[in-house]
Amino acid sequence: MRVALVHDYLLNYGGAERVLSALCKIYPEADIFTLLYDEKLSKYFPKDKVKTSFLDGLPYFLKKNHKFLLPLLPIAVESFDLSDYDIVISSSSVFAKGVVTNPGTVHICYCHSPARFLWDYNERYLKDEKNNALFKPFIKYLIHKARIWDRSSSERVDVWIANSKVTQERIKKYYKKDAVVIHPPVKSLNCRRNDLKIRDYFLVVSRLSPYKKIDLIINAFNELGLPLVVVGGGRDKKRLQMFAENNIVFTDFVPDAELACYYQNCKAFVMAQEEDFGIAPLEAMNFGKPVLAYKRGGAEEWLKEGVNGEFFLEQTKESLKKGIEKIEESISKYDKNKIRESATGFNFEIFKEKIENIVSQNMDKKNDA
Repeated sequence: MRVALVHDYLLNYGGAERVLSALCKIYPEADIFTLLYDEKLSKYFPKDKVKTSFLDGLPYFLKKNHKFLLPLLPIAVESFDLSDYDIVISSSSVFAKGVVTNPGTVHICYCHSPARFLWDYNERYLKDEKNNALFKPFIKYLIHKARIWDRSSSERVDVWIANSKVTQERIKKYYKKDAVVIHPPVKSLNCRRNDLKIRDYFLVVSRLSPYKKIDLIINAFNELGLPLVVVGGGRDKKRLQMFAENNIVFTDFVPDAELACYYQNCKAFVMAQEEDFGIAPLEAMNFGKPVLAYKRGGAEEWLKEGVNGEFFLEQTKESLKKGIEKIEESISKYDKNKIRESATGFNFEIFKEKIENIVSQNMDKKNDA
C-alpha cells in the first residue's frame, strides 16, 4: 500500500505540522507533498522525503508572504502527480484537500478547518490585513474566485476527518459533507534541562498573526504588570514587541526540549483566540498547568472550569483581565494530577489507532469494489 501525505505549507512548525509529524510516524514510508517548503523544518520533514510544487522555487519573500500567490495556489496543488498512490491523506487548512487523484485512489482529508479567510473569517481577514482601499475590490474578487474553487474541490475528498466538533460543523456547513472527529495527538514533552531564569509567568505559545489575538493578551498584561512569556514567530512579532512593556518577554519558536521547560516553569497558559482545537494548551496541561481560554471553538471540548482551567467570555481587554485575575487567585487550588489526567485522552496511540482503522476500512471497500 503506497501512501502520500499532502500538506498546505511547510514553512513553520505549528499545530497542523505536529499532526503531519504524527501521520509521518504512522506511515514512515510515505512521501510528503507540499506547496512551499522551508529547509529549517528538515529536522521534522527531511528534504529527500518532501516533494514541492513549482511555486517553491520563487524568492523567499514570496514564499513567506504566500497570500500574494493566491491565484496560483489552486493550480499548484492540482499539479501534483499522485497517480502511483493507493491512499492520499491531505492535512488541510486551505489548499491540500484540492489535489487530484485517480478513481482507484482513496483520498482522506484530515481537516484542521475549512479555509477561515474564505469563509467565517472573511471580513475579519480583510480588516486585519489593513490593505489599501484601492486594492480591496481586487482582493475580494480573488477571494470570491478562491471560494468557488474551495467549494468545488471539496468534492474530490472521499473521507473527511475533522480535528474537533467545531470543525466538523464547519465542514457540514460549507462543504455539505459528514466528517468523523479524530482529535489531534498531543505530544508528551520532556524538559531535559531547567536553566530558565524566569519562573511563575503566564505563557503563550502561538504563531504571531493578527487573528491569534496576541495583541489583546499583551494589552491586558501591560495593565496588570504580571510576567508573560510569548513563544512564537510570525509577521506580527515586530508590531507586538513595539507596545509590550518590560514584564513581557518574547522568544522565537524553540525545540521541543526547550519548549517543555517553558511549559514546566509557567504558572498558567493563555489562549485568547477561537481555536479549532488547540494543541499547545493541552501540551501545557500535560505539565499540570491550568489554561485560560476564550469560551469558543475547540476549547469547549477539553477545558473544564475549576478542574484544568478557566474561560473568559468576551474578546475584550476587561474580560481577559478578569479571567487572568481569576486564575491567578485560584492557582493553588488546581490539582496538577487532575489537569494531567484531563489531557490523557489526546495521545498518539489513540490517534494512530483511529487513523489506521479509517485507512483499513476504506482500503477494504476499495478492494471489494
